[in-house]
Amino acid sequence: MNSSASSFLAGAACTAAALLLYQSCSAKISGDQSTSKQTTKPADGAVAEATCFDSPDLDQRIIRKAEGAICKRTSRLIIVVERCTNDHNYSAILRTAEALGVQNIWIISPQTINATLELDNTQGTDESNIDKIAENATMRRSSGPVVRAATDTEKKDRAMHHLYARKATEWLTVRDFEDTKTCIKSLREEGYQIWATDLGQEASCLTEDGIRQHLGGGTYDGKLIPNKVAIVFGTEAVGCTTEMLNAADLRVYLPLRGFADSLNLSVATALVVHQMFVLDPSLEGAMTEEERRELRQAWYVKLASQRLLSAADKKRRGKLTAYLEGCAEIEKKMKAGEVVYKEEREKWSKMDAKRAELNAIEEKLAADSKKAVKELVDNPPSPITDMRRADEHRICFVGKNTKKASPWQDMPATRKIAVTKYATAAFFRERVATNEEKKD
Repeated sequence: MNSSASSFLAGAACTAAALLLYQSCSAKISGDQSTSKQTTKPADGAVAEATCFDSPDLDQRIIRKAEGAICKRTSRLIIVVERCTNDHNYSAILRTAEALGVQNIWIISPQTINATLELDNTQGTDESNIDKIAENATMRRSSGPVVRAATDTEKKDRAMHHLYARKATEWLTVRDFEDTKTCIKSLREEGYQIWATDLGQEASCLTEDGIRQHLGGGTYDGKLIPNKVAIVFGTEAVGCTTEMLNAADLRVYLPLRGFADSLNLSVATALVVHQMFVLDPSLEGAMTEEERRELRQAWYVKLASQRLLSAADKKRRGKLTAYLEGCAEIEKKMKAGEVVYKEEREKWSKMDAKRAELNAIEEKLAADSKKAVKELVDNPPSPITDMRRADEHRICFVGKNTKKASPWQDMPATRKIAVTKYATAAFFRERVATNEEKKD
C-alpha cells in the first residue's frame, strides 16, 4: 500500500482504537450501572429491528446510505474550531465531524485548506490526479516557509488528506466567523451553551462524575449534556482564547494517564466528540424533520448530479472549464496591457460561446438531478443502519505493485471487484427517463 493510503488508514485505525479503548476505560470507571444506561434495548415483547448492511445488490443503495447518515445526524451539538493553524488538523477535524455525525461546524478565523500545499493546476486535487501531485505541488510549513526537502510521497500524503477533507465538507454545514466575539454572539442567539476544552486545573472532567459534580449532583433535564451545546477547540499550541474561556458555561478536559498532558488537536477532537455521544446517546439523530428534509433535498440532488453525466459529458465539461480558465488568464493579460498573441485573441473571442455551452450542460444537469430525486425526497427509502462498506466497495488508493505484494494480495482493500447490478449512475438515469415519460 502506498504511503498516502497507508498513513491515512493507519491514522484512522489508531483513532478508532483510541475511541474504543477510551470508552472501555470510561465504562469501567463508571461501573456496570452506567454502562447499562447507555444501551438502548427494545421494549418488552418488541422485536429488535434487523441491521441493514450496505451491499452492492441493495436496491436504491446510495440513497439509502445517504438516508442512513441523515437519520444519525445531530444538530444539538456544534463543533467550534477556534483559530486552528494547521491545515492537516483542520482537514482531519472535518472528516471526524462527518464520520461521527455532527452536521454543523463553526470555524473562527478560518484558513484555506490548501495552506500547506500549493498546486500549479487550477483543477485542484481529485482522485484522477492524486498520483501526479508531486509533479506540480509546493509543500509549505504551517508557518509559511517552503519545505524544500519534501518528498513526492509526503506531497501525495498531504494531498490525500485535503481530498478526504473536501469530500467530508460536501456533507457538512460549515459556517465561518472572522472573530471569536461574533461566534459567541451567534451561539447565544441560537440558544447554545458553550463548553470550551481546556487543560487548566479548573476544568471539569468530561465524565459522568465530572459533569454531575459541576452540576452539584444534578443533570440537564435528566441528561448529562445540555439540549444544545457547542464544544470548542482552540489552537494546537495554546488552546482556546481567553475570550472564549471567559464566555464558556463549562470548561472540560479528557482525563489523561501519562506524562503527556495533551493530545494532537484532531485526535482530541475525535475523543471528546465521541465521549459526548457516550455520555448522551440521545445526541445521535437529534435533528428536526425539517432539518432532515433540507439535507435530503441537498444531498440527494448532489448524489444524482455526481452520477448523471456520461463519461463523454464529463470530459466535455472538463475541457470547457479548462478553456474558460485559459480565457480568464488571457483577459487578465489584456487588462494589464501585456502582449496578447493572435492565437490567444482568437481563443478569447470564443469565450462567450464556450461559456454558454457549459452553462447549458450545468443547467440540464441541475434540472435532471432534481427530477431524479423529487419523489425520493418526499418519500425517502428505509435507511442503511450499518454504514460499513461492503467488501466490494473497499478498494482504496494503492499502487499496482502493492496489489501484487503477498502481504496484501486479494484483500478487500486491494482487489477491485466489478459491480454492475443496481449501479447508482444507471439508477438515477432511469429515474430521469421515467419521469420524462410520466411528464409526456
